[in-house]
Formats: sequence, structure tokens, C-alpha cells
Amino acid sequence: MSKSSVALKHYQMYINGEFRDSSSGNLITVLNPATGEPISTVPSATLEETREAIDAAYTAQKSWKKVPAATRGQYLHDVATEIRKDSKHLIEMLQEEQGKIKSLATTEILFSADYFDYMASASRTYEGEILQSDNPNENIMIAKQPIGVAAGILPWNFPFFLIARKMGPALVTGNTIVMKPSTDTPNLGLEFAKIVEKVGIPKGVVNIITGPGSVIGDELSRNKKIGIISLTGSVNSGKRVMEAAATHMAKVSLELGGKAPAIVCKDADIDLAVQSIIDSRVDNNGQLCNNCERVYVQEDIADEFTKKLADKMAAVTVGDPMKHEDIGMGPLINQGALDKVAGMVDRAVKAGGKLATGGHTIKIANGFYYEPTVITNVKQDSEIVQDEIFGPVLPVLTFKTLDDAIDMANDSDFGLTSSIFTENIENAMRAANELEDGETYINRFNFEAMNGSHSGWKESGIGGDDGKHGIEEFLNTHVIYLQGHPEKTQG
Repeated sequence: MSKSSVALKHYQMYINGEFRDSSSGNLITVLNPATGEPISTVPSATLEETREAIDAAYTAQKSWKKVPAATRGQYLHDVATEIRKDSKHLIEMLQEEQGKIKSLATTEILFSADYFDYMASASRTYEGEILQSDNPNENIMIAKQPIGVAAGILPWNFPFFLIARKMGPALVTGNTIVMKPSTDTPNLGLEFAKIVEKVGIPKGVVNIITGPGSVIGDELSRNKKIGIISLTGSVNSGKRVMEAAATHMAKVSLELGGKAPAIVCKDADIDLAVQSIIDSRVDNNGQLCNNCERVYVQEDIADEFTKKLADKMAAVTVGDPMKHEDIGMGPLINQGALDKVAGMVDRAVKAGGKLATGGHTIKIANGFYYEPTVITNVKQDSEIVQDEIFGPVLPVLTFKTLDDAIDMANDSDFGLTSSIFTENIENAMRAANELEDGETYINRFNFEAMNGSHSGWKESGIGGDDGKHGIEEFLNTHVIYLQGHPEKTQG
């Protein structure tokens, strides 16, 4: 982070209804991962400015929670409308700052609009309860009330959709929010602030600030005016947030890493399994917590499956998404991500792994590209099987029985998603009952529904997103005992 003298596009933070720079004068330079070239600068907020944003949200929430839920929902519908109106521009921005291929960038932007509409519809459907009392002339009511101020700490791999996933349920339930985009992909978050202003969401209800996690993320986690911290990120980031939130017992909702296993049984439709696993692995250039990260194939079909998998992975085209619409994959997010993926593959090969395809970086301009890769002859306890790769690399192992496959699939610190490919209902039911993950996909690629429930087990997270359960994350339960005069039970 340094002051920049390069004439780049500049975005401002959004605090209490105003666009502004940081008093520090420090800027963060944002790179296009496809070219390695600078594309913009954004402010690097100070601790004081972070507290200003929190204070603004805290003040605004006192009145925002009194706004009828249907009116709050209408604001979200208006946001969805503006996203669709500006979708072409937003899609291009997403491609440029995050490296998504056009089809996936289009999906992310339009799915975000749909997500805001879905959350807006909850304004008339989230509800409390009436319970029967043991006492005469008494009502017991369970009300659902907003927590207060939400902090949304966003990742770089879905920089636009995660705005919707955190802001939608927070606002519709009467909370206000302070969001921190990733320093790798802050442009879309600050561009989104223009939509917030355009639709007239009251000042202070939504605040978007940029800067380092060591300053902003830490304060969002420690500040006593924050009621819930919703983070999507790494396990280490989640643990730091939990530690900081514990200082004032704030609620945390954490969607962390994944190491999704795919089990391919001998009775599977091999072509369906191959295509589904590849679609999952190269989705978002291999940078998705849901992505298939390791494959277990039954020995009877291992040779046929692995050859088809390697051939199809080798056929995935890689390039600059801004220049080529028909490619299958773009770049990794930055040099650090590229080095990590390359290092994991190199160490696996040195330990005896066999490359069925790929295994090298790709030189395209100054971008951060890695070949779609399949590696065999790796061990269950190896780094590449146990640790999250977050790149287009598939380690393939074999198994004899489904018992073995389930044991190996569950042998992980993570528990976000999993999949199985089988034509046998008994195999499918065993996987559904025994795999230790928040989501299991049967005979399909890994991608969740907005009205489902996205939550991890083990070190993959706490709490969850989407559907009615995601909405519940942003609500407190308030039990009200309304006692009438016990003798006045008859008219």
C-alpha cells in the first residue's frame, strides 16, 4: 500500500451515505490478474474511519429496524433492478478485477440480482411463534428481532455475489451493515455503493470500506457495536475473527475453506462423473470452496475414468477472459496464489505423484495462469490430498469398497461439500447419511441453491448462508410472556 502517482481509475469508500477517500492518503493498487497490470486504486481506511462506519451503522439501525419489513424488502428489489440495468458494466468489471470467464461473470452478476429479490421476498415470510402456556390467560410469543449491526467481511473469489449473500438477509431483517471487500477485488464493492445511493437506502444503513484486514477486519471483529460478524474466507481468518469476537461475545457466521471429495463408484455414469467433476474443479478458475478438490474412484474403473478425466482436463482452454469469450478458464487471483498451487503440485510430484496432464504454470502476458492438472499416485495423508489447493488441480486416488471411500472422504479437517456418482440407490443413501459435510451432491456438479442451506462442518465453518436458515443467522430470538389477570379467564 502506497501513494500512487499512476493515472488509474479511482474508487471511493462509502461511509454514512457519502463517498470519500481516506484521511491517510494511502491507496491500494488493484491488479488485473489476467495481465498483472494495475487497473485502479482504492483508499486504505484508518482505524478511525472504520469506527466512523460502525458508528454510522449503529446510529442508523435504531430507525432502520422500525421501517416495515416490506419496505426494507422493496429497497432490495430496487437494488436487484439496478443490478440488471447495469449488468453489462458490472460483468466487465468482474472479469477485469477477478479474472472470471464471461459466462461465469454473467452468472454471478445476474444470480446476485435474483438473490436480492429472493431475500426481499423474505420480508413477508420470516416469522416467530405462539406457544401454549401452562398458565391461565397467558400468551407465550417468540419474536424474531434484528441483532443490530452486521459486519460483512468479503472474499475475492465472489466479490459481487457475497455482497448480496451478506447484505440481503441482514437488511431485510432490520440490521444495518458495514462491509469490507477484499483488497484484491474492492472495485465492485465500491461500484455497488453507487447502486445503494441511487435506490435511496438511508444513510448509514450500508457502509463499504476498503483496507487491510489487520486494521478493518480486526476492528469489525472487536468493536462492541457489532452484533454479528459474517466472514467468508480462510480457516485462519475465521479463527482470528472468532478470537476477536469472543472479547464481546458477538455472534459469528463463518464460511471457511473446503476440501470437497468426489466418490466415483464402479456403477457410475463415467462420462457424467468426468464432466461434472471438471465443471466443478475449473469453476471460477479452480478458486471456489465448493470445488471438487480430490477424487476417489473405484479400482474397477480407475484406468478408464482417469484417462477420460485427464483428456478432458487437458482440453480445457485457458486465457484472458477479457479477450476470449469461449475459453474454459482464466487466471488465478495473484502471484501468491499461483506460487501456492505450483508449489503443492511440485512437492506432490517429488513425493512420487504422476502427472496425467498439466502440472505447470502458463505464460500469458504477466498474468497468473496454471494448467488444468490431474495427478495420480498420491497418498491419503499427503499435503495435496489434505490441504486446500484452491486451483485447477485434481489429485486422484482409488478405493476397493464404499466403506474405504467414505472413510477417506471423511478423513479431513474440512467438511463443506462432497459428491458421489453412482447408479445404486443404496450407495447414494449411504453417502447422504455418512459423509461428514454440510452439502452432498449426488450425480451432479457442486453448486448450491439460494433457497437451500450453505454451511460447513468441522473447520469449514460455523453458522451458514442461504434460505430460511441463512436469514435466521441475522435474527435474535426474543421470548415474550404476556400474562393477563389469571382470574379473568371468562368473559
